[in-house]
Amino acid sequence: MFDNYDVIVVGAGHAGNEAAAAAANMGSKTLLITMNMQVIGQMSCNPAMGGVAKGQIVREIDALGGFSGIISDKTMIQFRMLNRSKGPAMWSPRCQSDRMRFAEEWRLTLENIPNLDFFQDMVASLLVKDGRVVGVRTGLGVEITAKAVILTSGTFMNGLIHIGEKQFGGGRTGESASYGITEQLVKLGFEAGRMKTGTPARIDGRSLNYNAMEEQKGDENPSKFSFTDTPALTKQLSCHITYTNSAVHETLKTGFEKSPMFQGRIQGLGPRYCPSIEDKINRFADKDRHQIFVEPEGWNTVECYINGFSSSLPEDVQYKALKQMVGFENVKMFRPGYAIEYDYFPPTQLKLSLETKIIENLYFAGQINGTTGYEEAACQGLMAGINAHNKIQEKAEFILKRSDAYIGVLIDDLVSKGTDEPYRMFTSRAEYRLLLRQDNADLRLTRKGYEIGLASKERFDAVVAKENNVKHLVNDLKQKKIQPDSINEGLLSLNSSAIREKASFGTLLKRPELYINDLSAVNKELNDYLSKYTPEEIEQAEIFIKYEDYLVKEQENVLKMFKLEDFHIFEDFNYDRIKALSTEARQKLVKIRPSTLGQASRISGVSPSDISILMIYLGK
Repeated sequence: MFDNYDVIVVGAGHAGNEAAAAAANMGSKTLLITMNMQVIGQMSCNPAMGGVAKGQIVREIDALGGFSGIISDKTMIQFRMLNRSKGPAMWSPRCQSDRMRFAEEWRLTLENIPNLDFFQDMVASLLVKDGRVVGVRTGLGVEITAKAVILTSGTFMNGLIHIGEKQFGGGRTGESASYGITEQLVKLGFEAGRMKTGTPARIDGRSLNYNAMEEQKGDENPSKFSFTDTPALTKQLSCHITYTNSAVHETLKTGFEKSPMFQGRIQGLGPRYCPSIEDKINRFADKDRHQIFVEPEGWNTVECYINGFSSSLPEDVQYKALKQMVGFENVKMFRPGYAIEYDYFPPTQLKLSLETKIIENLYFAGQINGTTGYEEAACQGLMAGINAHNKIQEKAEFILKRSDAYIGVLIDDLVSKGTDEPYRMFTSRAEYRLLLRQDNADLRLTRKGYEIGLASKERFDAVVAKENNVKHLVNDLKQKKIQPDSINEGLLSLNSSAIREKASFGTLLKRPELYINDLSAVNKELNDYLSKYTPEEIEQAEIFIKYEDYLVKEQENVLKMFKLEDFHIFEDFNYDRIKALSTEARQKLVKIRPSTLGQASRISGVSPSDISILMIYLGK
């Protein structure tokens, strides 16, 4: 029934889809196994992609040759660039998605990949021989062999759903959980844990009074995620904002005695930065209201997602509390919110390639590694798919450094530091965030994607042309001088001081109050010159000129860190031989097995003095 596959991907969520697409597009014969073919690419929680730091990840996936950005562009109903009032390192793209169209577009995309097959069944166990994974066994008893297996189980492994005092097995509402793999992996020597996440009620948008709420429109000139020629967004749906109040809070408190979280029935730790509404009013008792976003779920549905109102309280308590919010007086609830507990495996058990240390050719990606969010899952899936293909082709691991991408930061954080709560990406986690902007993801990564055989030649050629054009533009803006009498009137109109002698446009752009579009609006010569460049190229040149000193300094910091990354450590290195190491450092180094001195320096409990000792020892 089945041929021998190169790669089997278990799970068809965001991680699984990117993993399967990457492996297949690179040339591996790939099988994607899912428990339900009808929900491939399902948005289990909010109908949105991107956001702070997450939007950067989606653009990085796209730059490497993944599909999350393309799917998002084709199915978005609203786009906003967050943090525009801050510097470009903080700009973060986010879109509202059509939930049904998003999943449909993922399936259509995957079905058009020639090397990719599908099978609907639950994977009950792995086939392991001599410390190496060789396939899977399904719930139907079908054994399918493969050279590598990628587990992207999401919230399905031993998933347990909580609504008040009710609890039942499930990976998502209306879908059964997956059983068997956790127990097998624990027997093989893996450490497992439990995490918790939650989702809010879904409601009937026809029952809301939008006039009583604050409208939140998309950007006037919406951008997109993909660097390819995806369709422009020409019309948008608005979100709306309302607030909880003291009456809502008092109603919610009546359900605390039946709360699975407060009564100890939930053992897993939930996401710190996306708490349930009951957790918020309990932890922030001094606040008399919390912001709630009403997000439409698509063009052709009335269903709405109530962002900020995640809850596992009894459904009647949720409903009564919802009715007390402004605009929700006549609300009708489609389905209540719930919490879900699921198994995960501390990611310190992985290599930077996302291959497990215990079982060769077995890869983990997504929530199984303790992360939360579609974007974090998708980028792990992409990297696991790339590395699974490379491993069976006897090619080098594909590792992104912390200075290469947010993806590199995320994976290094997980593998080097681990996580005991759902990990979410933030710009603050990236020490080189000025280099890792959303606008330059293609310049950073498309060449790498092309070299490994994932990004197309067309993409690569476009990036090379963009690089050259930006270099020329930067040089010309720095070199081209302008006379005071041809620019001073314009400068004064822009509330900027006049110049007394010739100055370059590059010098003027160093002024914080001046932007290139403003200058081109008051100077015809500059406006005519810029017409031969794309808006993206102009933006790149402007950012480089404005922040050049900071960018150079950040690049110098990267080069300093590279010195530590050049000290490679063998996987079987005997740390017990170095008696000068602290006991904690020795224990952590033995457990995590860092591949470089740089990675070792980022392990919690390993001090600078421990690194100095290691450096001396390795230098010998």
